Amino acid sequence: MSSSSGPLNEELQCSICLDVFTDPVTTPCGHNFCRTCLNKCWTNTQIRFCPLCKETFSRRPDLKINTTLREVVQHFKEKLNLGISEVFCDICDERKQKARNTKEEKSASVELFTDLIRSIERCQSELLKMMEEQQKAAEKQAEDLIKELQQEITDLKRRNTELEQLSHTDDHLHLLQISIDSDVNVYSLKNVLIQLEKTLDGTLNKKFCQSGIICFLSVDVTLDPDTANPYLILSDDGKQVSDGNFKQDVPENPKRFDDCSCILAKQGFSSGRFYYEVQVKGKTGWSLGVARESIKRKGTITLTPENGFWTVILRNENQYTACDNPPVSFSLKVKPEKVGVFVDYEEGLVSFYDVGSSSHIYSLTGQTFTEKLYPYFSPCHNNEGRNSNPLIISPVN
Repeated sequence: MSSSSGPLNEELQCSICLDVFTDPVTTPCGHNFCRTCLNKCWTNTQIRFCPLCKETFSRRPDLKINTTLREVVQHFKEKLNLGISEVFCDICDERKQKARNTKEEKSASVELFTDLIRSIERCQSELLKMMEEQQKAAEKQAEDLIKELQQEITDLKRRNTELEQLSHTDDHLHLLQISIDSDVNVYSLKNVLIQLEKTLDGTLNKKFCQSGIICFLSVDVTLDPDTANPYLILSDDGKQVSDGNFKQDVPENPKRFDDCSCILAKQGFSSGRFYYEVQVKGKTGWSLGVARESIKRKGTITLTPENGFWTVILRNENQYTACDNPPVSFSLKVKPEKVGVFVDYEEGLVSFYDVGSSSHIYSLTGQTFTEKLYPYFSPCHNNEGRNSNPLIISPVN
């Protein structure tokens, strides 16, 4: 098949074996190869790269057969076989070539290209339809969530008004009668109010995690090597950071943390709402959150809102602390493997979520932001290998 000529054959030809594709797979950079050829190419090397454009991949790509391309190749092979006779050319110098009906082959190529275009257009149409359906579903889910929350807020305000009216009444006999008739007193009303606030907060946070809203609020975050402590090791794609247990030779930079084992993202935000997720699986210590642009970067750093840090930290495998004012220590029934961070700049809100269980971890509320906020990460010290796993910025699903 490698002897076939024409531009169509070149489009369907593996650049490794120079033959028409067999079980074609597509690399993340968009190039196609035979699955066997690409696996052989990667057999004796630790670096996964594209044999055509030489782009490297931090992880071995999950190679799945490109079924559309495979069907096109199969169709192409069948068309060629139909046009080949058993008469051989005696003039060819290199290899005896079977005679071909050029007109029929060109016609078959045109037909194949037409089928290919139709297949691509059909796939595009199906993809657009699916995206539109998902968007409509997410929008409806968001609208339903807002309506439900508005109703709960209305109920909460009504009960709060009732409580205020009771607390300001001068008719103590009337208050006693109300308490006796309804079996409700001020203390119980306050408890109801507190419980309602907790319920509302829990409902909001759980539905926020489970809804498609986070997809619209998610941002693409990459680590800024200019801010990295010299002991930190970054992945080439800027998505992973770990403590390397030894100091690296890095250029001096006023933005770099020289003592604290931490790093900021390249992206800063000065308005609106944003959300991102970080994998913390297998770690015994970490710090996550946001920091303002003017924070102290040299010497010892204390993570407090007054110092420009809004964070939650893990120490000694199971000791969680929200660096609020004052700090709040708490425990979690399930250790999170992936943490979601949500920020509402105008509302002064920083919330943390356990992505796996769709549950709320902690929220720093009533904050005042006046500068750019940057996602903040600390993988903490290596701890002789016990905390060597990296923090990984993960795509939001």
